[in-house]
Amino acid sequence: MPTFRHVPAAAGLSLVVALALTGCGRGEEARGARLPDPQGSWAVESLTTGGRTLHAPESAHLDIGPNEVKGNYGCNGFTAVAAFAGTSSVTVTPGASTTMACADMEFETAFAKLFRGKLTIDRGPDRLTLKTADGSTIAMTSAPAATDAPLTTTEWTVESLVSGGTAASLPAEAAGKARFTIAPDLTVSGSLGCNRFSAKATVEGSTVTFGPLTSTRMACEGAAGEVERTLTALFAGGPLTAKVDGRTLTLTAPDGKGLTAKAASAAE
Repeated sequence: MPTFRHVPAAAGLSLVVALALTGCGRGEEARGARLPDPQGSWAVESLTTGGRTLHAPESAHLDIGPNEVKGNYGCNGFTAVAAFAGTSSVTVTPGASTTMACADMEFETAFAKLFRGKLTIDRGPDRLTLKTADGSTIAMTSAPAATDAPLTTTEWTVESLVSGGTAASLPAEAAGKARFTIAPDLTVSGSLGCNRFSAKATVEGSTVTFGPLTSTRMACEGAAGEVERTLTALFAGGPLTAKVDGRTLTLTAPDGKGLTAKAASAAE
C-alpha cells in the first residue's frame, strides 16, 4: 500500500504558489521581449498554400511600418496599407505594384494572393509567420534594414523600362546587358545593351541629368536594339528624377518614362 506523506497546509500552499510563480516566469520569458515586433524588416523564406511549400527568391521581403508596408514579391515591388490589431493580427490592403514578367511568377502570384486581407500573426524569436483564414502561411525571418546603395560608384544593371505606372522587364535576349556606373567625378560609362557609351552627369539633389552620349557604332537589331534606342532617348531627354530604395534605382522622366536598375552585389 502506498504511503502518503503529510504536508502541512501552509507549506503546501507555499509550494503551489512557488510553482505557479516559476511557471509564470517561464511563460513571461517565452512571451517576453525576445519575441519580435511585427514591424521591421523581414526576409521571406517560404509560402505554404494548397498543400505545397513554395520557396522564396532571395529578394522577397517585407518592410513593415506602423501603417504602411513596402516589399518585393521576389521581382516586382509593391506597397500596401497595414492596419494592426495589437500584435495578434493585421489587415492588409494592397496598394501599387510593378507588373514585370519575372522568372518565378508562380511564387509572385501566390505571394500577392496571400498578402491581403486579415492575417493572423505568429511570432517566435527572430521569426514571423502570417496566416490566412484558410491556413496558408507566409514564413519570414528577421532581416537587417536594407541600406541604400550609393548612386555613384555602384554598377547598375537595367532590369525594366517604365512607362507611367507600368514597368516591363527587358526581353530575355537583352536582359543583363544594359549596365552603367556613375563615377565619383560624375563620369558615366557602361553599355546600352549593345553599344558601349560614356557621358558626363550632373547631380542636383534627386535630379540626374546626362550630358551628350558618346557610344560605339555597332548595328544593333532585335530586342537589344529596341532597348538601346529607348535608353538613349531616356538619357538624352533631359533631367531624370533618381530614387534609390535598397539595391534598386529608379530613374524617371517628367513624362513618366524611365527605368529601374539593380545594384551589383559584391560577388558580381
